[in-house]
Amino acid sequence: MTADIELYQKKIMECEREIGKGIIGQREVIRQVMLALLSGGNVLLEGMPGLGKTMLVRTIARVFRLSFKRIQFTPDLMPGDVTGTNIMVKEEGHSSFRFERGPVFANLVLADEINRATPKTQSALLEAMQEHTVTVGNESHRLEEPFFVLATQNPIEQEGTYPLPEAQLDRFMFKVLVTFPGKEELRGIVEMTEGQRAPEICSVLSGEELLDVRRLIAGMPIADAVMDHILELVMATHEANPYIREGASPRAAQSLIRASRARAFMEGRLNVSFEDVQRMAYPVLRHRILLNFDAVSEGIKEDTVIRRIIEAKGKNLYA
Repeated sequence: MTADIELYQKKIMECEREIGKGIIGQREVIRQVMLALLSGGNVLLEGMPGLGKTMLVRTIARVFRLSFKRIQFTPDLMPGDVTGTNIMVKEEGHSSFRFERGPVFANLVLADEINRATPKTQSALLEAMQEHTVTVGNESHRLEEPFFVLATQNPIEQEGTYPLPEAQLDRFMFKVLVTFPGKEELRGIVEMTEGQRAPEICSVLSGEELLDVRRLIAGMPIADAVMDHILELVMATHEANPYIREGASPRAAQSLIRASRARAFMEGRLNVSFEDVQRMAYPVLRHRILLNFDAVSEGIKEDTVIRRIIEAKGKNLYA
């Protein structure tokens, strides 16, 4: 058992290095997407266009030998364009309906600019993201495992967009902020894409092996004190706070547990620490707390509120 864990830890780190070959910079983004993949969660990426989000998903699919589909969300996109639909097939003497699978039937699905589609189309992903099934008519179709949705949205362009409802945001394990690269990182991107040979990306793990890693991570123990800290952080979002209008859901605690285990695993440990919990609190909670008008008017961001909660609840941890 221990030998299997150590072997998979080495392979996961090799996966991260292979993904880094095709994505210059954005190390924290790569790490957080990897953590979600190991935890079985979905990711919402928020950042400007052209920062390599599509390339990131393609590279992950190649490294893990997974099928990949990209869906460009637009206002005229219909739910059937995502999930698939029943089509009539004429045969000799009779006609019948056959289910034609949509692009959601893949291991990795990139929902590009998800907030450009109407709420009706956005909701077509809800069942797939949570239950990993697609229901069309009276029939349910199981999605192939592992299944993972990575959605993107542009934070600065709001015309023609439909904000994601809280119920759908809650189905994303992480909200990851993709920042603009520095000068040297930008130079590397330009050199790699303009006239230079693209790096060779090697496959490291299969989908079945990824599922094995997930099972190993899910069995990692969490000390009572660490579990209490997770629950306290989530409960603190429901306490009196000058900037929070609505706190996080119980799904936040579940995601924080899974993410903390995955981080400990990637750090080469078999036990979850307080630091794991606190580092994972930002991507897990930032899209699950709703700020009030005072926060917006004062320019207070979600990460600032989360940091203050961590500081307040972490004072006595090491006493």
